Amino acid sequence: MRFELDTGLSSQQGKRPRNEDFAGVQAPASHEVERGWVAALADGVSGGGEGLMAAQTSVMSLLRDFHAVPSDWDASVALDRLLGHQNAWLAAHNRRPGPEGEPREALTTLTAIALRGRRYALAHVGDSRAWLLRDGECLLLTQDHRLERRDFAGLTRALGLDDALRLDHGEGELRVGDRLLLTSDGVHGCLRSRAIADLLRTTAGAQAAADALTAAALAAGSHDNATALVLDIKDLADPGLHDLAALGRQLPSPGSLGVGALLDGYQVTALVADNGVRRLLQARERATGRLVALKMLHAGRADDPEERAMLAHEIWLGLRLAEAPRRRRGGVGAGSGFVRVHAPADGATHFYAVFDWHGGRTLEQMLAQAPLDAAEALALGRAVARSLSLLHAAGVVHRDVKPANLHLGEDGEWRVLDLGVALSRRSSAAARELHAGTPSYINPEQWQDPPAPPDAGSDLFALGVTLYQALTGRLPYGEIEPYQLGRYRREPQSVSRLKPSVPVPLDRLVMRAVARDASARFETAEELLLALERCAARDQAVTAPGNRNGGADPVLAWQMAFGLSLLLNLMLVAWLLFLPR
Repeated sequence: MRFELDTGLSSQQGKRPRNEDFAGVQAPASHEVERGWVAALADGVSGGGEGLMAAQTSVMSLLRDFHAVPSDWDASVALDRLLGHQNAWLAAHNRRPGPEGEPREALTTLTAIALRGRRYALAHVGDSRAWLLRDGECLLLTQDHRLERRDFAGLTRALGLDDALRLDHGEGELRVGDRLLLTSDGVHGCLRSRAIADLLRTTAGAQAAADALTAAALAAGSHDNATALVLDIKDLADPGLHDLAALGRQLPSPGSLGVGALLDGYQVTALVADNGVRRLLQARERATGRLVALKMLHAGRADDPEERAMLAHEIWLGLRLAEAPRRRRGGVGAGSGFVRVHAPADGATHFYAVFDWHGGRTLEQMLAQAPLDAAEALALGRAVARSLSLLHAAGVVHRDVKPANLHLGEDGEWRVLDLGVALSRRSSAAARELHAGTPSYINPEQWQDPPAPPDAGSDLFALGVTLYQALTGRLPYGEIEPYQLGRYRREPQSVSRLKPSVPVPLDRLVMRAVARDASARFETAEELLLALERCAARDQAVTAPGNRNGGADPVLAWQMAFGLSLLLNLMLVAWLLFLPR
Protein backbone atom coordinates (compact mmCIF):
# COMPACT_ATOMS: atom_id res chain seq x y z
CA MET A 1 0.00 0.00 0.00
CA ARG A 2 1.38 3.39 -1.00
CA PHE A 3 0.88 6.77 0.64
CA GLU A 4 -1.37 8.81 -1.67
CA LEU A 5 -1.63 12.55 -1.15
CA ASP A 6 -3.48 15.29 -3.03
CA THR A 7 -1.86 18.70 -2.57
CA GLY A 8 -2.96 22.23 -3.31
CA LEU A 9 -1.00 25.48 -2.88
CA SER A 10 -2.16 29.05 -3.40
CA SER A 11 -0.07 32.11 -2.51
CA GLN A 12 -1.33 35.63 -3.29
CA GLN A 13 0.64 38.89 -2.97
CA GLY A 14 -2.43 40.88 -1.95
CA LYS A 15 -1.87 44.55 -1.15
CA ARG A 16 1.78 44.16 -0.15
CA PRO A 17 4.54 45.38 -2.51
CA ARG A 18 5.99 41.84 -2.67
CA ASN A 19 5.00 38.35 -1.61
CA GLU A 20 7.22 37.25 1.28
CA ASP A 21 5.33 34.01 1.98
CA PHE A 22 6.88 30.77 0.80
CA ALA A 23 5.55 27.20 0.97
CA GLY A 24 6.21 23.81 -0.54
CA VAL A 25 5.73 20.05 -0.35
CA GLN A 26 8.36 17.36 -0.91
CA ALA A 27 7.52 13.72 -1.71
CA PRO A 28 9.97 10.90 -0.92
CA ALA A 29 11.94 9.20 -3.64
CA SER A 30 10.27 6.07 -5.02
CA HIS A 31 12.84 3.84 -3.28
CA GLU A 32 12.55 5.67 0.08
CA VAL A 33 8.80 5.77 0.64
CA GLU A 34 9.30 5.11 4.36
CA ARG A 35 10.79 8.56 4.81
CA GLY A 36 7.38 10.08 4.16
CA TRP A 37 6.22 13.47 2.92
CA VAL A 38 7.16 16.86 4.35
CA ALA A 39 5.40 20.21 3.86
CA ALA A 40 6.20 23.67 5.21
CA LEU A 41 4.88 27.22 5.08
CA ALA A 42 6.91 30.29 6.10
CA ASP A 43 5.94 33.95 6.36
CA GLY A 44 8.81 36.44 6.14
CA VAL A 45 8.28 39.20 8.68
CA SER A 46 10.74 41.94 7.73
CA GLY A 47 11.02 44.26 4.76
CA GLY A 48 13.65 44.94 2.13
CA GLY A 49 13.56 41.39 0.79
CA GLU A 50 15.14 39.98 3.95
CA GLY A 51 11.85 38.37 4.99
CA LEU A 52 11.46 36.60 1.65
CA MET A 53 15.04 35.36 1.83
CA ALA A 54 14.46 34.00 5.34
CA ALA A 55 11.19 32.31 4.38
CA GLN A 56 12.48 30.88 1.12
CA THR A 57 15.76 29.49 2.48
CA SER A 58 14.02 28.03 5.53
CA VAL A 59 11.43 26.11 3.53
CA MET A 60 13.79 25.03 0.76
CA SER A 61 16.52 23.81 3.11
CA LEU A 62 13.98 21.82 5.14
CA LEU A 63 12.43 20.18 2.07
CA ARG A 64 15.85 19.45 0.58
CA ASP A 65 17.45 17.97 3.71
CA PHE A 66 14.54 16.17 5.37
CA HIS A 67 14.98 13.01 3.29
CA ALA A 68 18.76 13.07 3.75
CA VAL A 69 18.81 12.62 7.52
CA PRO A 70 19.51 9.10 8.91
CA SER A 71 16.51 6.87 8.31
CA ASP A 72 16.28 5.90 11.99
CA TRP A 73 15.69 9.49 13.12
CA ASP A 74 12.23 10.22 14.45
CA ALA A 75 10.37 12.76 12.30
CA SER A 76 10.11 15.24 15.19
CA VAL A 77 13.86 14.96 15.80
CA ALA A 78 14.59 15.56 12.12
CA LEU A 79 12.38 18.68 12.04
CA ASP A 80 13.88 20.01 15.25
CA ARG A 81 17.52 19.59 14.17
CA LEU A 82 17.09 20.87 10.63
CA LEU A 83 15.19 23.97 11.73
CA GLY A 84 17.68 24.50 14.55
CA HIS A 85 20.52 24.65 12.02
CA GLN A 86 18.56 27.06 9.83
CA ASN A 87 17.84 29.28 12.82
CA ALA A 88 21.55 29.36 13.72
CA TRP A 89 22.39 30.40 10.17
CA LEU A 90 19.77 33.18 10.14
CA ALA A 91 20.80 34.42 13.60
CA ALA A 92 24.44 34.61 12.45
CA HIS A 93 23.33 36.43 9.30
CA ASN A 94 21.39 38.97 11.37
CA ARG A 95 24.42 39.72 13.54
CA ARG A 96 26.33 40.98 10.51
CA PRO A 97 25.61 44.62 9.46
CA GLY A 98 23.92 45.26 6.13
CA PRO A 99 25.50 46.99 3.09
CA GLU A 100 24.84 50.44 4.60
CA GLY A 101 25.71 49.38 8.12
CA GLU A 102 22.06 48.95 9.07
CA PRO A 103 21.01 45.97 11.22
CA ARG A 104 19.66 42.95 9.40
CA GLU A 105 16.27 41.52 10.28
CA ALA A 106 15.90 38.31 8.29
CA LEU A 107 13.08 36.72 10.31
CA THR A 108 10.34 34.28 9.41
CA THR A 109 7.58 32.24 10.93
CA LEU A 110 7.45 28.58 9.94
CA THR A 111 5.02 25.70 10.33
CA ALA A 112 6.12 22.28 9.05
CA ILE A 113 4.43 18.91 9.03
CA ALA A 114 5.97 15.50 8.27
CA LEU A 115 3.75 12.57 7.28
CA ARG A 116 5.22 9.11 7.90
CA GLY A 117 3.44 5.80 7.98
CA ARG A 118 0.15 6.55 9.67
CA ARG A 119 1.19 9.49 11.82
CA TYR A 120 2.08 13.15 11.43
CA ALA A 121 4.70 15.21 13.25
CA LEU A 122 4.37 18.98 13.53
CA ALA A 123 6.95 21.71 14.23
CA HIS A 124 5.88 25.33 14.63
CA VAL A 125 7.28 28.76 15.44
CA GLY A 126 5.61 32.15 14.91
CA ASP A 127 2.03 32.93 13.91
CA SER A 128 1.43 30.80 10.82
CA ARG A 129 -1.02 28.00 11.61
CA ALA A 130 -1.80 24.32 11.02
CA TRP A 131 -5.32 22.88 10.91
CA LEU A 132 -6.82 19.40 10.71
CA LEU A 133 -10.26 18.66 9.24
CA ARG A 134 -11.52 15.21 10.25
CA ASP A 135 -15.07 13.89 10.06
CA GLY A 136 -16.35 17.43 9.52
CA GLU A 137 -14.65 18.86 12.61
CA CYS A 138 -11.88 21.44 12.12
CA LEU A 139 -9.15 21.49 14.78
CA LEU A 140 -6.44 24.15 15.17
CA LEU A 141 -3.14 22.33 15.83
CA THR A 142 -0.88 25.29 16.66
CA GLN A 143 -0.73 28.25 19.00
CA ASP A 144 0.43 31.70 17.84
CA HIS A 145 3.69 33.04 19.27
CA ARG A 146 2.56 36.65 19.08
CA LEU A 147 1.53 39.50 21.29
CA GLU A 148 -1.61 41.50 20.49
CA ARG A 149 0.16 43.98 18.17
CA ARG A 150 -0.11 44.64 14.45
CA ASP A 151 3.58 44.96 13.57
CA PHE A 152 6.13 42.17 13.23
CA ALA A 153 7.72 43.18 16.54
CA GLY A 154 4.73 41.51 18.20
CA LEU A 155 6.22 38.08 17.46
CA THR A 156 7.66 36.43 20.54
CA ARG A 157 9.30 33.61 18.57
CA ALA A 158 10.56 33.34 14.99
CA LEU A 159 13.37 31.78 12.99
CA GLY A 160 16.40 34.08 13.18
CA LEU A 161 15.12 36.05 16.19
CA ASP A 162 17.32 34.43 18.85
CA ASP A 163 20.31 32.11 18.92
CA ALA A 164 18.24 29.52 20.75
CA LEU A 165 15.18 28.27 18.88
CA ARG A 166 12.13 27.04 20.77
CA LEU A 167 9.80 25.06 18.58
CA ASP A 168 6.36 23.76 19.46
CA HIS A 169 6.06 20.08 18.55
CA GLY A 170 2.99 17.95 18.10
CA GLU A 171 2.08 14.59 16.63
CA GLY A 172 -0.99 12.52 15.96
CA GLU A 173 -2.62 9.74 14.01
CA LEU A 174 -3.48 10.04 10.33
CA ARG A 175 -6.64 8.65 8.74
CA VAL A 176 -7.81 8.31 5.17
CA GLY A 177 -10.00 11.34 4.42
CA ASP A 178 -8.10 13.74 6.68
CA ARG A 179 -7.46 17.23 5.29
CA LEU A 180 -4.48 19.17 6.66
CA LEU A 181 -4.09 22.90 6.11
CA LEU A 182 -1.20 25.34 6.62
CA THR A 183 -2.01 29.09 6.47
CA SER A 184 -0.15 32.37 6.78
CA ASP A 185 -1.69 35.15 8.87
CA GLY A 186 -2.89 36.83 5.67
CA VAL A 187 -5.56 34.08 5.56
CA HIS A 188 -6.49 33.39 9.17
CA GLY A 189 -5.91 37.00 10.20
CA CYS A 190 -9.10 38.09 8.45
CA LEU A 191 -11.11 34.86 8.14
CA ARG A 192 -12.78 33.42 11.22
CA SER A 193 -12.11 29.83 12.14
CA ARG A 194 -15.70 28.95 11.25
CA ALA A 195 -15.29 30.37 7.73
CA ILE A 196 -12.05 28.43 7.21
CA ALA A 197 -13.74 25.24 8.41
CA ASP A 198 -16.72 25.78 6.11
CA LEU A 199 -14.48 26.25 3.07
CA LEU A 200 -12.49 23.14 3.94
CA ARG A 201 -15.68 21.08 4.32
CA THR A 202 -17.45 22.24 1.19
CA THR A 203 -14.64 22.62 -1.38
CA ALA A 204 -13.70 19.42 -3.20
CA GLY A 205 -10.08 18.98 -4.30
CA ALA A 206 -6.95 20.23 -2.53
CA GLN A 207 -6.04 22.87 -5.12
CA ALA A 208 -9.61 24.21 -5.29
CA ALA A 209 -9.69 24.48 -1.49
CA ALA A 210 -6.39 26.37 -1.37
CA ASP A 211 -7.57 28.77 -4.07
CA ALA A 212 -10.90 29.33 -2.31
CA LEU A 213 -9.19 30.16 1.00
CA THR A 214 -6.82 32.79 -0.42
CA ALA A 215 -9.55 34.31 -2.59
CA ALA A 216 -11.87 34.56 0.42
CA ALA A 217 -9.12 36.19 2.50
CA LEU A 218 -8.44 38.86 -0.11
CA ALA A 219 -12.16 39.45 -0.59
CA ALA A 220 -12.48 39.93 3.17
CA GLY A 221 -9.93 42.78 3.02
CA SER A 222 -6.65 41.09 3.91
CA HIS A 223 -3.73 43.55 3.75
CA ASP A 224 -1.06 40.84 3.94
CA ASN A 225 0.21 38.10 1.66
CA ALA A 226 -2.26 35.21 1.73
CA THR A 227 -0.98 31.62 1.45
CA ALA A 228 -2.79 28.31 1.96
CA LEU A 229 -1.32 24.82 1.58
CA VAL A 230 -3.82 21.92 1.60
CA LEU A 231 -2.94 18.23 2.00
CA ASP A 232 -5.65 15.60 1.42
CA ILE A 233 -4.92 12.08 2.68
CA LYS A 234 -6.20 9.72 -0.03
CA ASP A 235 -4.51 6.53 1.11
CA LEU A 236 -2.08 5.59 3.87
CA ALA A 237 1.14 3.63 3.66
CA ASP A 238 1.74 0.57 5.78
CA PRO A 239 2.44 1.61 9.37
CA GLY A 240 6.00 2.58 10.17
CA LEU A 241 8.07 1.30 13.06
CA HIS A 242 7.03 4.28 15.17
CA ASP A 243 3.35 3.48 14.57
CA LEU A 244 3.80 -0.21 15.40
CA ALA A 245 5.85 0.52 18.51
CA ALA A 246 3.06 2.84 19.69
CA LEU A 247 0.52 0.03 19.15
CA GLY A 248 2.79 -2.32 21.09
CA ARG A 249 2.79 0.06 24.04
CA GLN A 250 -0.95 0.78 23.93
CA LEU A 251 -2.64 -2.54 23.17
CA PRO A 252 -2.69 -5.56 25.49
CA SER A 253 -1.36 -8.98 24.44
CA PRO A 254 -4.00 -11.62 23.67
CA GLY A 255 -2.87 -13.99 26.43
CA SER A 256 -3.12 -17.78 26.26
CA LEU A 257 -5.68 -18.49 23.55
CA GLY A 258 -6.89 -22.03 23.07
CA VAL A 259 -8.35 -23.79 20.05
CA GLY A 260 -11.71 -22.24 19.20
CA ALA A 261 -10.92 -18.85 20.78
CA LEU A 262 -11.90 -15.72 18.83
CA LEU A 263 -9.63 -12.72 18.30
CA ASP A 264 -10.60 -9.74 16.09
CA GLY A 265 -12.34 -11.86 13.47
CA TYR A 266 -9.93 -14.81 13.67
CA GLN A 267 -10.78 -18.20 15.18
CA VAL A 268 -7.87 -20.23 16.53
CA THR A 269 -7.63 -23.69 14.93
CA ALA A 270 -4.31 -25.02 16.28
CA LEU A 271 -1.31 -24.25 18.48
CA VAL A 272 1.78 -24.48 16.26
CA ALA A 273 4.65 -23.51 18.57
CA ASP A 274 5.34 -22.06 22.02
CA ASN A 275 8.94 -21.35 23.09
CA GLY A 276 8.07 -19.60 26.34
CA VAL A 277 8.57 -16.17 24.79
CA ARG A 278 6.28 -16.19 21.76
CA ARG A 279 3.36 -18.35 20.67
CA LEU A 280 2.46 -19.21 17.07
CA LEU A 281 -1.14 -20.16 16.36
CA GLN A 282 -2.97 -21.25 13.25
CA ALA A 283 -6.27 -19.41 12.82
CA ARG A 284 -9.03 -19.00 10.28
CA GLU A 285 -10.25 -15.59 9.18
CA ARG A 286 -14.00 -15.88 9.63
CA ALA A 287 -14.87 -13.33 6.94
CA THR A 288 -12.91 -15.07 4.15
CA GLY A 289 -12.27 -18.58 5.46
CA ARG A 290 -8.53 -18.37 4.73
CA LEU A 291 -5.92 -19.70 7.13
CA VAL A 292 -3.40 -17.36 8.76
CA ALA A 293 -0.65 -17.59 11.36
CA LEU A 294 -0.91 -15.44 14.50
CA LYS A 295 2.25 -14.62 16.44
CA MET A 296 1.94 -13.11 19.91
CA LEU A 297 3.85 -12.80 23.15
CA HIS A 298 3.61 -15.58 25.71
CA ALA A 299 1.47 -14.62 28.70
CA GLY A 300 4.56 -14.57 30.94
CA ARG A 301 6.32 -12.04 28.68
CA ALA A 302 3.30 -9.93 27.73
CA ASP A 303 4.41 -6.96 29.81
CA ASP A 304 8.06 -6.98 28.70
CA PRO A 305 8.59 -3.69 26.79
CA GLU A 306 11.64 -5.04 24.95
CA GLU A 307 9.75 -8.10 23.70
CA ARG A 308 6.91 -5.84 22.55
CA ALA A 309 9.40 -3.62 20.71
CA MET A 310 10.98 -6.67 19.01
CA LEU A 311 7.59 -7.97 17.86
CA ALA A 312 6.77 -4.49 16.47
CA HIS A 313 10.15 -4.53 14.70
CA GLU A 314 9.39 -7.96 13.20
CA ILE A 315 6.04 -6.75 11.81
CA TRP A 316 7.69 -3.63 10.40
CA LEU A 317 10.45 -5.67 8.75
CA GLY A 318 7.89 -7.98 7.16
CA LEU A 319 5.96 -5.05 5.72
CA ARG A 320 9.17 -3.45 4.49
CA LEU A 321 10.37 -6.63 2.79
CA ALA A 322 7.03 -6.97 1.03
CA GLU A 323 7.83 -3.68 -0.74
CA ALA A 324 11.50 -4.45 -1.42
CA PRO A 325 11.03 -6.84 -4.39
CA ARG A 326 9.14 -4.11 -6.27
CA ARG A 327 12.42 -2.27 -6.56
CA ARG A 328 14.55 -5.32 -7.37
CA ARG A 329 14.54 -7.98 -10.04
CA GLY A 330 12.61 -11.08 -9.09
CA GLY A 331 9.02 -9.89 -8.80
CA VAL A 332 6.64 -9.36 -5.94
CA GLY A 333 4.70 -11.47 -3.50
CA ALA A 334 5.23 -15.15 -4.14
CA GLY A 335 8.80 -14.60 -5.30
CA SER A 336 9.97 -12.59 -2.30
CA GLY A 337 11.19 -15.60 -0.29
CA PHE A 338 9.50 -14.45 2.93
CA VAL A 339 6.11 -15.03 4.48
CA ARG A 340 3.83 -12.08 3.91
CA VAL A 341 2.88 -10.14 7.04
CA HIS A 342 -0.33 -8.10 7.25
CA ALA A 343 -0.55 -4.59 8.68
CA PRO A 344 -2.55 -4.40 11.93
CA ALA A 345 -6.21 -3.86 11.13
CA ASP A 346 -7.92 -0.65 12.15
CA GLY A 347 -9.73 -1.29 15.39
CA ALA A 348 -7.46 -4.16 16.50
CA THR A 349 -8.08 -4.88 20.19
CA HIS A 350 -4.78 -6.65 20.95
CA PHE A 351 -1.16 -6.55 19.82
CA TYR A 352 -0.09 -9.48 17.63
CA ALA A 353 1.25 -10.25 14.16
CA VAL A 354 -0.71 -11.81 11.29
CA PHE A 355 1.10 -13.84 8.59
CA ASP A 356 -0.03 -15.81 5.57
CA TRP A 357 -0.35 -19.53 6.25
CA HIS A 358 1.55 -21.89 3.94
CA GLY A 359 1.14 -25.64 3.99
CA GLY A 360 4.33 -27.66 3.67
CA ARG A 361 7.27 -28.63 5.86
CA THR A 362 10.33 -27.02 7.39
CA LEU A 363 13.77 -28.28 6.43
CA GLU A 364 14.12 -29.59 9.98
CA GLN A 365 11.06 -31.80 9.47
CA MET A 366 12.40 -33.01 6.12
CA LEU A 367 15.84 -33.88 7.52
CA ALA A 368 14.22 -35.93 10.27
CA GLN A 369 13.33 -38.39 7.49
CA ALA A 370 16.35 -38.23 5.16
CA PRO A 371 19.07 -35.86 3.89
CA LEU A 372 18.58 -33.98 0.64
CA ASP A 373 20.20 -34.99 -2.62
CA ALA A 374 22.48 -32.62 -4.49
CA ALA A 375 19.74 -31.18 -6.72
CA GLU A 376 17.43 -30.52 -3.76
CA ALA A 377 20.25 -28.88 -1.79
CA LEU A 378 21.10 -26.66 -4.76
CA ALA A 379 17.48 -25.54 -5.05
CA LEU A 380 17.40 -24.81 -1.31
CA GLY A 381 20.69 -22.88 -1.37
CA ARG A 382 19.75 -20.78 -4.38
CA ALA A 383 16.36 -19.81 -2.94
CA VAL A 384 17.73 -18.91 0.50
CA ALA A 385 20.76 -17.06 -0.91
CA ARG A 386 18.39 -15.00 -3.05
CA SER A 387 16.28 -14.16 0.01
CA LEU A 388 19.37 -13.24 2.04
CA SER A 389 20.52 -10.99 -0.80
CA LEU A 390 17.23 -9.12 -0.54
CA LEU A 391 17.50 -9.01 3.25
CA HIS A 392 21.07 -7.71 3.29
CA ALA A 393 20.30 -5.10 0.61
CA ALA A 394 17.72 -3.73 3.06
CA GLY A 395 20.42 -3.49 5.75
CA VAL A 396 19.04 -6.43 7.74
CA VAL A 397 20.83 -9.42 9.30
CA HIS A 398 18.61 -12.45 10.03
CA ARG A 399 20.80 -13.91 12.83
CA ASP A 400 19.00 -17.28 13.00
CA VAL A 401 19.25 -19.09 9.66
CA LYS A 402 18.77 -22.81 10.39
CA PRO A 403 16.64 -25.75 9.19
CA ALA A 404 13.77 -24.91 11.55
CA ASN A 405 13.48 -21.45 9.94
CA LEU A 406 13.48 -22.60 6.30
CA HIS A 407 10.12 -23.73 4.95
CA LEU A 408 9.23 -25.46 1.70
CA GLY A 409 5.62 -24.63 0.88
CA GLU A 410 3.15 -26.76 -0.98
CA ASP A 411 3.63 -24.32 -3.87
CA GLY A 412 7.26 -25.47 -4.16
CA GLU A 413 8.78 -22.22 -2.85
CA TRP A 414 11.38 -22.03 -0.10
CA ARG A 415 10.72 -19.25 2.42
CA VAL A 416 12.83 -17.82 5.23
CA LEU A 417 10.87 -17.72 8.49
CA ASP A 418 11.10 -15.83 11.76
CA LEU A 419 12.54 -12.32 11.69
CA GLY A 420 12.05 -12.04 15.44
CA VAL A 421 15.74 -11.54 16.27
CA ALA A 422 16.74 -9.91 12.97
CA LEU A 423 18.83 -6.75 13.20
CA SER A 424 18.23 -3.59 11.18
CA ARG A 425 19.35 0.01 11.47
CA ARG A 426 16.19 0.63 13.51
CA SER A 427 16.79 -2.15 16.06
CA SER A 428 16.91 -1.09 19.70
CA ALA A 429 20.11 -1.15 21.76
CA ALA A 430 18.73 -4.07 23.78
CA ALA A 431 18.14 -6.10 20.60
CA ARG A 432 21.70 -5.41 19.44
CA GLU A 433 23.16 -6.57 22.76
CA LEU A 434 21.14 -9.80 22.66
CA HIS A 435 23.36 -12.75 21.64
CA ALA A 436 20.70 -14.37 19.47
CA GLY A 437 20.78 -17.42 17.25
CA THR A 438 21.41 -21.14 17.58
CA PRO A 439 25.03 -21.87 18.70
CA SER A 440 25.81 -24.59 16.13
CA TYR A 441 24.98 -22.18 13.27
CA ILE A 442 26.81 -19.13 14.64
CA ASN A 443 30.17 -18.30 13.03
CA PRO A 444 33.22 -18.71 15.32
CA GLU A 445 34.06 -14.99 15.29
CA GLN A 446 31.00 -14.33 17.46
CA TRP A 447 32.38 -16.62 20.19
CA GLN A 448 35.74 -14.87 20.41
CA ASP A 449 36.70 -12.37 23.09
CA PRO A 450 35.72 -9.68 22.30
CA PRO A 451 32.98 -11.12 20.08
CA ALA A 452 32.54 -9.87 16.54
CA PRO A 453 29.09 -8.41 15.86
CA PRO A 454 26.70 -10.38 13.62
CA ASP A 455 26.70 -9.28 10.01
CA ALA A 456 25.78 -10.52 6.55
CA GLY A 457 28.66 -13.00 6.72
CA SER A 458 27.06 -14.55 9.80
CA ASP A 459 23.96 -15.43 7.77
CA LEU A 460 26.07 -16.89 4.97
CA PHE A 461 28.00 -19.10 7.42
CA ALA A 462 24.71 -20.29 8.91
CA LEU A 463 23.44 -21.11 5.41
CA GLY A 464 26.64 -23.03 4.74
CA VAL A 465 26.14 -25.06 7.93
CA THR A 466 22.54 -25.69 6.90
CA LEU A 467 23.58 -26.94 3.44
CA TYR A 468 26.25 -29.20 4.99
CA GLN A 469 23.64 -30.66 7.33
CA ALA A 470 21.05 -30.97 4.57
CA LEU A 471 23.45 -33.04 2.46
CA THR A 472 25.11 -35.17 5.14
CA GLY A 473 22.69 -35.22 8.05
CA ARG A 474 25.53 -33.96 10.27
CA LEU A 475 26.75 -30.59 11.51
CA PRO A 476 30.21 -29.62 10.20
CA TYR A 477 31.63 -28.85 13.65
CA GLY A 478 29.20 -30.94 15.70
CA GLU A 479 26.90 -29.60 18.38
CA ILE A 480 28.37 -26.30 19.58
CA GLU A 481 28.01 -24.95 23.09
CA PRO A 482 28.43 -21.20 23.64
CA TYR A 483 32.08 -20.10 23.52
CA GLN A 484 33.24 -23.67 22.72
CA LEU A 485 36.01 -22.57 20.36
CA GLY A 486 37.80 -25.92 20.59
CA ARG A 487 35.40 -27.27 17.98
CA TYR A 488 36.88 -24.88 15.42
CA ARG A 489 40.51 -26.04 15.65
CA ARG A 490 40.40 -27.95 12.39
CA GLU A 491 38.36 -27.99 9.22
CA PRO A 492 35.39 -30.37 9.10
CA GLN A 493 35.30 -33.49 6.96
CA SER A 494 34.43 -32.82 3.34
CA VAL A 495 30.85 -33.34 2.25
CA SER A 496 31.82 -35.80 -0.49
CA ARG A 497 33.69 -37.98 1.99
CA LEU A 498 30.53 -38.37 4.02
CA LYS A 499 28.32 -38.59 0.93
CA PRO A 500 30.24 -39.58 -2.20
CA SER A 501 27.29 -38.84 -4.50
CA VAL A 502 27.76 -35.10 -3.95
CA PRO A 503 29.51 -33.51 -6.97
CA VAL A 504 32.96 -32.08 -6.32
CA PRO A 505 31.97 -28.45 -7.22
CA LEU A 506 29.10 -28.50 -4.70
CA ASP A 507 31.38 -30.11 -2.12
CA ARG A 508 33.94 -27.33 -2.55
CA LEU A 509 31.25 -24.65 -2.40
CA VAL A 510 29.81 -25.91 0.90
CA MET A 511 33.25 -26.39 2.45
CA ARG A 512 34.15 -22.81 1.50
CA ALA A 513 30.93 -21.54 3.08
CA VAL A 514 31.77 -23.23 6.44
CA ALA A 515 35.52 -22.53 6.46
CA ARG A 516 37.04 -21.68 9.84
CA ASP A 517 38.76 -18.60 8.43
CA ALA A 518 36.26 -15.86 7.63
CA SER A 519 38.47 -14.54 4.81
CA ALA A 520 38.11 -17.85 2.98
CA ARG A 521 34.30 -17.72 2.92
CA PHE A 522 31.89 -15.98 0.58
CA GLU A 523 31.70 -12.23 1.15
CA THR A 524 28.16 -11.56 -0.10
CA ALA A 525 24.95 -13.43 -0.74
CA GLU A 526 25.25 -12.49 -4.41
CA GLU A 527 28.66 -14.19 -4.63
CA LEU A 528 27.30 -17.34 -2.99
CA LEU A 529 24.24 -17.28 -5.25
CA LEU A 530 26.43 -17.00 -8.35
CA ALA A 531 28.49 -20.00 -7.23
CA LEU A 532 25.31 -22.01 -6.63
CA GLU A 533 23.96 -21.02 -10.05
CA ARG A 534 27.17 -22.23 -11.68
CA CYS A 535 26.96 -25.54 -9.82
CA ALA A 536 23.37 -25.98 -10.96
CA ALA A 537 24.27 -25.15 -14.58
CA ARG A 538 27.21 -27.59 -14.52
CA ASP A 539 25.01 -30.32 -13.05
CA GLN A 540 22.38 -29.76 -15.76
CA ALA A 541 25.04 -29.94 -18.48
CA VAL A 542 26.33 -33.25 -17.15
CA THR A 543 22.88 -34.87 -16.93
CA ALA A 544 21.38 -33.28 -20.05
CA PRO A 545 19.85 -35.61 -22.72
CA GLY A 546 22.40 -36.53 -25.39
CA ASN A 547 25.35 -36.34 -22.99
CA ARG A 548 27.21 -39.61 -23.27
CA ASN A 549 27.49 -39.86 -19.51
CA GLY A 550 23.98 -38.53 -18.90
CA GLY A 551 22.11 -40.42 -16.23
CA ALA A 552 25.23 -42.27 -15.02
CA ASP A 553 25.49 -42.98 -11.32
CA PRO A 554 28.56 -41.09 -10.02
CA VAL A 555 29.18 -43.77 -7.38
CA LEU A 556 29.22 -46.47 -10.07
CA ALA A 557 31.61 -44.39 -12.16
CA TRP A 558 34.03 -44.12 -9.22
CA GLN A 559 33.75 -47.87 -8.57
CA MET A 560 34.52 -48.71 -12.21
CA ALA A 561 37.52 -46.40 -12.21
CA PHE A 562 38.79 -47.94 -9.00
CA GLY A 563 38.35 -51.47 -10.40
CA LEU A 564 40.23 -50.61 -13.61
CA SER A 565 43.07 -49.08 -11.60
CA LEU A 566 43.25 -52.15 -9.37
CA LEU A 567 43.39 -54.48 -12.41
CA LEU A 568 46.22 -52.52 -13.98
CA ASN A 569 48.19 -52.56 -10.73
CA LEU A 570 47.75 -56.35 -10.37
CA MET A 571 49.00 -56.87 -13.94
CA LEU A 572 52.05 -54.74 -13.19
CA VAL A 573 52.82 -56.74 -10.02
CA ALA A 574 52.46 -60.04 -11.91
CA TRP A 575 54.77 -58.84 -14.64
CA LEU A 576 57.40 -57.81 -12.06
CA LEU A 577 57.17 -61.13 -10.18
CA PHE A 578 57.41 -63.38 -13.25
CA LEU A 579 59.82 -61.29 -15.29
CA PRO A 580 62.69 -63.54 -16.62
CA ARG A 581 65.93 -62.88 -14.73
